[in-house]
Amino acid sequence: MDLKDLYRDVILDHNKAPRNRGVLAPPAHSARGHNPLCGDQLTVYVTVDDGVVTDIRFEGTGCAISVASASLMTEAVKGKSREQVTALFDTVHHLLTEADAPVPASLGKLAALSGVREFPARVKCASLCWHTLNSALAGSDTPISTE
Repeated sequence: MDLKDLYRDVILDHNKAPRNRGVLAPPAHSARGHNPLCGDQLTVYVTVDDGVVTDIRFEGTGCAISVASASLMTEAVKGKSREQVTALFDTVHHLLTEADAPVPASLGKLAALSGVREFPARVKCASLCWHTLNSALAGSDTPISTE
């Protein structure tokens, strides 16, 4: 399967059946994100114990890429340390914003997000949840905007 097929199949699957959708009760950290360009809005909830993401959820509305990216992100970061989440954010951000960025095999299904870079206007849709997660982990209550 090539990356275009993976992109289409994974984005459609995670948009139709998002994983980890819902709310976590306090003391979970949360942050809100908004993409004014296309109207994506989401809230990310994350529970961290001893520096490890033990649970993560998201809720909100958005385009297929936004919802799928949030779903993929929640699967990818659960069980990871803050340092691993930061490294993964850096890798995904580079993948989304650099046209010639290599696609590490270690990304698994997240590799599908590389297809977004063919549509520069949609990069913000795919990255919104990642920036919102960073804000939640930092304990910020300032809403995140992609503008």
